[in-house]
Amino acid sequence: MKFGKELKQQKVPEWTEAYMDYNGLKRILQEIQQFKQHERPPSPLRTSQQRLSLYRPFSALDVRTSFEESTCDVEDQVIAVETMKQDDTREVYSTNILMSPKEGGQSEITFFQKLDEELNKVNTFYRDKVEEVIEEAASLNKQMNALIALQIKVEQPDIDKCHIQRNGSMDSGSESLKLTSPSRVEMLEDRYMDSKFDVDRINHWGPGESGSPTNKGASINSAACRNRPSSDKYKSDPLDVLDHVKINNTLESPKSTIRSVLNDSKDKDLSFTKDELKEAEGRLKVVFIEFYRKLHLLKHYSYVNVLAFSKIMKKYEKIALRRAARSYMKIVDESYIGSSDEVTLLLDRVEGTFLKYFANSNRREGMKLLRPKRKREKHRITFFSGFFSGCSIALLIAVILLIQARKVMAKEDHTMYMENVFPLYSLYAYIVLHMLLYAANIYFWRRCRINYPFIFGFKQGTELSYREVFLISTGLAVLTLATFLVHLHMKVDSVNSVYKKYTELVPLGLLIVVLAIFFCPFNILYKSSRFFLIRCVFRCICAPLYKVSLADFFLADQLTSQVQALRCLEFYICYYGMRWYQKEQKCHSLDLYNVFYIIVAVIPYWIRFLQCVRRLFEEKEWVHLCNGSRYFLTIIAVVVRTAFELKMDRTWKVLALVSSVAAILFNTYWDIVVDWGLLQRNSKNVFLRDKLAVSRRSVYFVVMVLDVILRLTWLQLVLKFNLRSLKGTAISSLFSCLEIFRRGVWMFFRLENEHLNNVGKYRAFKSVPLPFSYYEEDDDNDKDD
Repeated sequence: MKFGKELKQQKVPEWTEAYMDYNGLKRILQEIQQFKQHERPPSPLRTSQQRLSLYRPFSALDVRTSFEESTCDVEDQVIAVETMKQDDTREVYSTNILMSPKEGGQSEITFFQKLDEELNKVNTFYRDKVEEVIEEAASLNKQMNALIALQIKVEQPDIDKCHIQRNGSMDSGSESLKLTSPSRVEMLEDRYMDSKFDVDRINHWGPGESGSPTNKGASINSAACRNRPSSDKYKSDPLDVLDHVKINNTLESPKSTIRSVLNDSKDKDLSFTKDELKEAEGRLKVVFIEFYRKLHLLKHYSYVNVLAFSKIMKKYEKIALRRAARSYMKIVDESYIGSSDEVTLLLDRVEGTFLKYFANSNRREGMKLLRPKRKREKHRITFFSGFFSGCSIALLIAVILLIQARKVMAKEDHTMYMENVFPLYSLYAYIVLHMLLYAANIYFWRRCRINYPFIFGFKQGTELSYREVFLISTGLAVLTLATFLVHLHMKVDSVNSVYKKYTELVPLGLLIVVLAIFFCPFNILYKSSRFFLIRCVFRCICAPLYKVSLADFFLADQLTSQVQALRCLEFYICYYGMRWYQKEQKCHSLDLYNVFYIIVAVIPYWIRFLQCVRRLFEEKEWVHLCNGSRYFLTIIAVVVRTAFELKMDRTWKVLALVSSVAAILFNTYWDIVVDWGLLQRNSKNVFLRDKLAVSRRSVYFVVMVLDVILRLTWLQLVLKFNLRSLKGTAISSLFSCLEIFRRGVWMFFRLENEHLNNVGKYRAFKSVPLPFSYYEEDDDNDKDD
């Protein structure tokens, strides 16, 4: 694989613009090559000279020869790199070519100007990111101090203040600590003392060694006094840090949300309970994992860019036939990105701290959390995907042939039966179609290097690939079609009364099997992904009591396109719970069913409305008010349109037409302008946006027109055009499938826009809330001064 393609694959997607522009420099080298060929055509003797060079004596290990070559390199230098200081800390590099422009050509001057720009760019970016992680390390230092103090306080609740004098004597108040088991005391002492050394080394790059208590079995008070920080702020007692700490309330549960609304407080005082300790350890564990990942990517960023400079300079020497790589790479190695070792030191220390305090010194288990292995594509997934897709096509053909051969639709009793059974199985058709579109989106997201696992917040290494999603969808299709074929055969061909007794229970059995697989608690069939989806559904149902994440409102948006599937679930309840045994009874003839028929259609839009209200109060941005009003208008349109479908009144028709047109115009504008970020003024790409993930601009114009057309198709339910080939539920099912397809297209470009916003802000890591917050620091600093 060529290095250019390898570099593209190894880039952090959100930092793409911060990497060295290898392809841009390569294009300039192609211009230099064309200049060289024009000025000096290749000699036919060159190949023969290369062959003769193979017969020269081997002298690569000769010290004198190497010294002579290095001296020759210095004498034959063609460039001189100047280093200038900027802001007393940052270096700016500028290369001067030691040749006339006529000899080297203008392209070589352009090449080194571009090379200097790229070196300055990557140095600036890398230095800024290193400064950020050093500040985060200082914050983690304080968090670890609070955590260790809280651990000691929870495990030894009798400790309030330090009763030990500086000479190590013990007063009577600490005698009770002798009742504690020596092993537990030693562990707490070691944890506190080692944490002070480990965490302090994050801020100070000295090589210091971890300390260990000299008095094993002594009381914790004694250890705390002997190893108290030198700072005056906490010189009375290391546990005094708890007097300056509150535990953060991140509003992650309905209970905490309600409590925050009533008390208007985001932080709470420590009560020194085991639940608080467990919560703080869990949060800080996630913070360390994310921080370690950031350090790892920064180190890889440095390595890849230095390697890119080396590769491009070798290519320059090969094309320009000038020796400049060694002198320029010396500057690169001495630059900040090539010489800085803060990230490497931090990696080692964060790794050691995490293994000690969050993995019980178990390196294997700890490294699984810090460096989860990438998922490998398995051949059996591809095999079974193809196998299930072939089986689903064969079963679909078998169902169609059975219906045609038995003339099911020609018989009156069978026609009524099919009208009742169709909603029971169409539920799975909507789900399978949505999953197929999601699999296609994953494929194109990967092709366009859109970081969908980070955007959705998937745990690293657990996200599903498009092959796995396709496998699940085809497997569900096979299960549904096979069940429907058996059910149809039992109904049409069977004359045995024993089978007729259980025929009606076949669809219910299929639903129970699917739900059992979905909620299966065992670690099979992609448990992490299933439970992630279950949590998102639960958070959507509980809106606005949970903080809204992108995965939550993205799922709620998908549910707005699955209204017909939700109505199928309602039909299940009606069919099996309200006189399902009476064949002549229709659910739409029941008033209660019609009421819930409207309510079910409104639920997804109501969830999105509540999520917008929650984000409005949290983020104080008026865009959420506009978004919420859009969903409220859609709710009105859905209610009026559904009422028109049930009553078929002319007044309802006019109201449904007006509300539907208003909702369609508002939603279409929001899709294209806000969700996709298109139709921007003064954009580099006319009527689009500055950055595009898809190379062909015509695709964006096609999907904009397609979105408008598919939005307008819903007017068919109001205008009632005469479609002879489609009757009854077939019309609503067709338009439901079109809406799911529209949502699948919307899904791709919505995530593309979100990804490009992250790229513009170089946002490649999720922000994890810290467990503790410090206060009264400014007052203490003033006193110290």
